[in-house]
Amino acid sequence: MTSIRQPDDSAARRAALVTAACRRIESAPTPPSLDELAADAGMSPFHFHRVFKAGTGLTPKAYADAHRARRVREELGGAGTVTDAIYGAGFNSNSRFYEASGRMLGMRPGDYRAGGLNARIRFAVGQCSLGAILVAQSQRGICAIALGDDPDTLVRGLQDQFPRASLEGGDAAFERLVARVVGFVEAPAVGLDLPLDVRGTAFQQRVWQALRDIPPGETATYTEIARRIGAPAAVRAVGSACGANRIAVAIPCHRVVRRDGDLAGYRWGVERKRSLLEREAPASGAAGDPPAGESGGRRA
Repeated sequence: MTSIRQPDDSAARRAALVTAACRRIESAPTPPSLDELAADAGMSPFHFHRVFKAGTGLTPKAYADAHRARRVREELGGAGTVTDAIYGAGFNSNSRFYEASGRMLGMRPGDYRAGGLNARIRFAVGQCSLGAILVAQSQRGICAIALGDDPDTLVRGLQDQFPRASLEGGDAAFERLVARVVGFVEAPAVGLDLPLDVRGTAFQQRVWQALRDIPPGETATYTEIARRIGAPAAVRAVGSACGANRIAVAIPCHRVVRRDGDLAGYRWGVERKRSLLEREAPASGAAGDPPAGESGGRRA
């Protein structure tokens, strides 16, 4: 009896299909539809949508939006006009761009080009067991959480991040939000559910979403994160994305370790990373030791 060959639905094939879909999204003048991407992959739209989200942490539309947002930021950083940036990023009309610009940039495009001009960012600096902590919030959500020894250094870092934004000290209500963040640092089991203003490339957003999926008390290696987002060869790029994260604890890059268990680097200091992991460990009984043998580039 002739056997019927089953379709290859291996993890490697799914990862290759997701990678190919990502490349098509990135190279297309306008975002391809779900039906078009699914047809390329030889899957139903429903199945492809599920496979793509499992591989990247984003839906195809969210991935396309994040990639387009990166292109907008790159175009606005050039020497041309805002109109040039609109068409260079693949928008075929000004109206469609301006409908999406607030979501993509957190501010008007002209203000983004001017380094955050007219953007209103509230912030406050408090104290926790890890030292000084700065929390900043734009109109869209938390845009920075930083840890350090010197409050003035943290504030200067925020100014460098948004050089022409209007930085305003937080009021009593904002101080309560800072207290929630401090409470989460001290007791991770309480959780932290806050709207975030996350700005990064499509790849960075995939990594950051994967980090947010790591529960307190658990860790993942850079290699594991690379596999989870469908880019198993991008271990060093995952490390760089972790290093680019500016929202400490809410995007928990401290939960990513090397395969040999080494904590490697951390934007806010390796000892703080160690302390965060130690206080989270009781949430699951142990943080766990990952397997040995990984080397990598810049780490969070």
